[in-house]
Amino acid sequence: MTREPGNAITPCKTKQLGERSYRCYFELTLSVIGGKWKPIILYHLGLRDVLRFGELRRGMAEITERMLTRQLRELEADGMVHREVYREVPPRVEYSLTDLGRSLLPILMEMRSWGVDFERHLGGVGQFPPEQGYEDPAPTKGIGEETICFDS
Repeated sequence: MTREPGNAITPCKTKQLGERSYRCYFELTLSVIGGKWKPIILYHLGLRDVLRFGELRRGMAEITERMLTRQLRELEADGMVHREVYREVPPRVEYSLTDLGRSLLPILMEMRSWGVDFERHLGGVGQFPPEQGYEDPAPTKGIGEETICFDS
């Protein structure tokens, strides 16, 4: 949106790049990482650097295989995720973040921090101890080293 003289707000013109249309940069960003699963996929890949499909699936118990496949394909098409296929029997496929995907990690970690604060606001302090398998609200390791939310 832009402000015209007299404080009137008018929508920005629509931009078109390839098949993507958007009015503002926030809308463009959400077209890449929006939805329930994409930020979680990016977050898990940021925690572990490289994951196989099954490892990702176990880390997100509620996602279907079809949805995970679809989301990974979209992230790959947008240049966020790299897919490496190994010609073995059985075939092995690994997923990792590209440099562009890694550039989102500080934003995702800020979203995680906000979630920790919001859980506190909701009264969740002390209800979900990490020693019982819950995510630690105060991780001591950096991105790429944590092992939260995963069955290995």
